[in-house]
Amino acid sequence: MEIFRISGGKTLCGTARVHGAKNSVLPIMAASLLARGTTVIENCPRLSDVGAAIKILTHLGCKIERDGERVAINSSSVTRCDIPHELMREMRSSVIFLGAVLGRCGEAVISTPGGCELGPRPVDLHISALRALGAEITVDGGNISCRAPKMRGGRITLEFPSVGATENTMLCAACCQGETVISNAAREPEIWDLQRYLTRLGYSVSGAGTPCVTVEGASISASTDMRVIPDRIVAATYLAAAACTGGDVEITDVIPRHLAAATDALAGMGCRISEGRGSVRINAAEKKRAIRPVYTSPYPGFPTDVQPQLMAACLSAEGTTVFVENIFENRYRHAEEMKRLGADIKTHGRVAMVTGVRRLRGAPVTSTDLRGGAALVLAALTAEGVSEVSGVRHIDRGYDDFEGVLRSLGADVGRAETPGN
Repeated sequence: MEIFRISGGKTLCGTARVHGAKNSVLPIMAASLLARGTTVIENCPRLSDVGAAIKILTHLGCKIERDGERVAINSSSVTRCDIPHELMREMRSSVIFLGAVLGRCGEAVISTPGGCELGPRPVDLHISALRALGAEITVDGGNISCRAPKMRGGRITLEFPSVGATENTMLCAACCQGETVISNAAREPEIWDLQRYLTRLGYSVSGAGTPCVTVEGASISASTDMRVIPDRIVAATYLAAAACTGGDVEITDVIPRHLAAATDALAGMGCRISEGRGSVRINAAEKKRAIRPVYTSPYPGFPTDVQPQLMAACLSAEGTTVFVENIFENRYRHAEEMKRLGADIKTHGRVAMVTGVRRLRGAPVTSTDLRGGAALVLAALTAEGVSEVSGVRHIDRGYDDFEGVLRSLGADVGRAETPGN
């Protein structure tokens, strides 16, 4: 089993480039099934989730070529419409293939997805939306079977602005007859990036970034290239790492407005934030202070995927910061591990109260999910002595060479095998 071994106390300084967005590239890879040609994706990060998506596309009959951050997907010949459990379970967002396979093949058979255990992520919204487009769907235990002899566009109102449900509906609607209007759609930047890809293929899609997305069904046969947007969650993680260590870090290849919720919170802690064209710099030399309550919510609110990393930055801030988690009920699993480092955290249901302490101490901790694992690494960067973070496989799902980037900023962190493995 691999671990990160971290010797804390180093101040992070320097420049780090942010790779392409995981939450953008994965739905675009699924959408490539609609291209019926070759899609070349640039700025594609080297993540285990991307590897899982490549396995799924290969299973479906696509031909894949990868060269660094460039991935070419030829979907001219799709030979299957089923995705087995062993492939679905490798990543939670694998459910995004449902709408694309159904739209391309007229039928789809998948199992419920895997990934981080952060609490229930029901696929009910996905299923109800696809049914509204005319799909016949049977759910039997862990299997979802869909067929769509005739699908037509329509008006769909999502009960919650789910990113995955919005994307699945967009992909399926692109293959329907007529117009589909999705109300209460997710507004995340990754939705806009998916719209950008679909329009490059020739589909008529508009409204991404607003609560109303419109898709005009069409039959398209096209090839295109696509450079995905930078990963705003990774960018926020490196900013939080600088805040944890009192550092001075510039991150490049970013879209600053996508980071507004995170940078506002960090500025509230006393960090100095400056933005350039495609860059954000943080100087955290001043003593950090607690901030007003942090409520996670869909974009443009504070992202749940940044809550653990901001919590890491608050561990040594003067005063008490309150977090209210409104997306995932089990998002505080990292809090108990942070307490092993000496953190003062009290949780009750969806609320966590973090009171800053004068020092943290190195200890062995365990990552149980992607963002919580990254936050444990950040906390360990500030702890006295050596910490070991296990569960590295979770972190590899969303960060390309995490330890290498941190080392380039001055951190003392390395990857190692535990004895006996």
